[in-house]
Amino acid sequence: MYTNHRMARDCGSIYRLEPLAFFLTWTTYGSWLPGDARGWVDDRGVIRRANKSLARISSSIMGEQPVVLTTAQRHTVEESIHEHCRFRGWMLHAVNCRTTHVHAVVSAADRSPDAVLRCIKAWCSRQLSGGACGKRRWWTKGGSMRRLYDTRAIEDVVAYVVECQDRPRR
Repeated sequence: MYTNHRMARDCGSIYRLEPLAFFLTWTTYGSWLPGDARGWVDDRGVIRRANKSLARISSSIMGEQPVVLTTAQRHTVEESIHEHCRFRGWMLHAVNCRTTHVHAVVSAADRSPDAVLRCIKAWCSRQLSGGACGKRRWWTKGGSMRRLYDTRAIEDVVAYVVECQDRPRR
């Protein structure tokens, strides 16, 4: 199942140079702005603390209303991801579209997580916009892209994506 992944040996241990899969998470436009009370991630990937004035400024300069996906739109996103992964020959391990964010676990040999994320978001945007060249912004820029190097990590993340999204936070 997971062939074509380069490996190296060092002192008898095997280290995987390329990940088996990516755990991708991205948010809908306007749902998690810089300065957010929950904290936020800057352009360099650094987690930042809440900042009320920055949150106000971020909200005031938004070009469109925040996106909260409907049940039908969530279904469209999930179907689009399934379809795109089939089209590209990527293995989709799990997908879960929520009202304000999406999780996907994808194996895509010889692709960067950034390229996979960009392709999937673009495909979903086209489907949500009805194939039109609509200028609707569906997603925030970027997203979280974790590399998964072993089957146990994939299993754990798939369980989180499939089983843990409706659990209340502690």
